[in-house]
Amino acid sequence: MSLKAKIEAVIYAAEEPVTLAQLAALFQAEALEERRVRLAEQAAEAAIAISATIAPDPGLGWEPPLMIPNEITAAEAVEAEGAEASVDETKQAARLRDREIRDELHRIVNDLIADYAEGDHGVEIREIAGGYRVATKAEYHDAVRGFVKSLKPPMKLSLPALETLAVIAYKQPVTAPEVSEIRGVDSGGVLGSLISRKLITTAGRKHVIGRPILYKTTKEFLLRFGLKDLNELPSIEEFEKMAGELAESEILDAPSEQLPFEQADTDADDEGSGSAEADSDPEDSEIEAAAVAAIGVSEESGTSEYADLPGIAVEPEVKPTSMVDAGEATASVGQPGEGD
Repeated sequence: MSLKAKIEAVIYAAEEPVTLAQLAALFQAEALEERRVRLAEQAAEAAIAISATIAPDPGLGWEPPLMIPNEITAAEAVEAEGAEASVDETKQAARLRDREIRDELHRIVNDLIADYAEGDHGVEIREIAGGYRVATKAEYHDAVRGFVKSLKPPMKLSLPALETLAVIAYKQPVTAPEVSEIRGVDSGGVLGSLISRKLITTAGRKHVIGRPILYKTTKEFLLRFGLKDLNELPSIEEFEKMAGELAESEILDAPSEQLPFEQADTDADDEGSGSAEADSDPEDSEIEAAAVAAIGVSEESGTSEYADLPGIAVEPEVKPTSMVDAGEATASVGQPGEGD
């Protein structure tokens, strides 16, 4: 298989324009080999042409001169320099090598462009946005436009429709109750949708009580999924293998989340304190508040600056009226009339 044919196949199969950098990454070694062979052939042809133009004298023992190509590949230059090559020379050799690869690929692509332009082809290789892409020729756009208008729009199926279609494809001919039993839900509406899209059709009736209708896939199903026949459907074993590999990859990729011991202990303490607060009886709290109000016990239990006895409410010093600010209020702990 020639390098020219490979490049042609890549450009045809690509959805986006293929650049020379992409081709160089794919066919780096092959491009260098193609260049070496081409230069050797050119040297041999030049030697033959020179030997044919000069009439040799048999008595002088003349031999045709050995023609050496003027161009030396980057790989040969690096081998000649060996260990004495400096870093700059190595970089220069690498740049020379990349340039040789791109020049060779550019020459091959130009040959392809010329082949499509000269022959009676409906397509051509066109340079678009820095890359190369296969496109139809302008003189055939009317024919292509008429064909595109006749194409059917892309079909979109929901997940229930795909499940139902898969059951019918692998179990056909099959009845609606059998499909519903496999899926676990009623599939009557989905079957009607698949019939309207011509992906399934009826296949007679099953010879059992009630004679339910049998369903099978159609030719449209094979066309939509690009199948030659039903034998090209993936086997159940292949699906199980794929599912197992996917499950293993998900398990390996899943991060391990474990709480540190200190955080776990803190969470346990928080849960214990929360449960203790939840277990306290609200009636006990009300009784305690009533007892405090009855004896006039301060809730700050001696932290007030006016308290001289722990837990006993003390009347604060009353300021004269002239010294009281507008926003300041006198505070007294306990209920009026209590403790008199």
